[in-house]
Amino acid sequence: QVQLVESGGGMVQAGGSLRLSCAASGVIISINSMAWYRQAPGKQRELVAVITSGGSTNYADSAAGRFTISRDNAKNTVYLQMNSLKPEDTAVYYCNAGGVRTRETLFMNCWGKGTLVTVSS
Repeated sequence: QVQLVESGGGMVQAGGSLRLSCAASGVIISINSMAWYRQAPGKQRELVAVITSGGSTNYADSAAGRFTISRDNAKNTVYLQMNSLKPEDTAVYYCNAGGVRTRETLFMNCWGKGTLVTVSS
């Protein structure tokens, strides 16, 4: 089995910064893509940023220029550095891992349970 555990959420004032982390545990051989999604109250879950195993990144327009996604392949961990936070960034942030290969199988899509980020004005 593969588990994703997020950490680093919390409350911050507008203009502040937070760094989210997500560690994948299990007997993992490789992970293709890792990503951060978020879901605000009353809204659908949306992609924030994604990074491939080779380090290519892609960002939602709302995150570009303020957020930076990175990963440590040796630790099966992905990070999201969030700067210049706005109240509209308030959401539960979910970690996603795509194409997780273990000795037994390939998991196409794995999700963490989420971490709450609250940005006050």
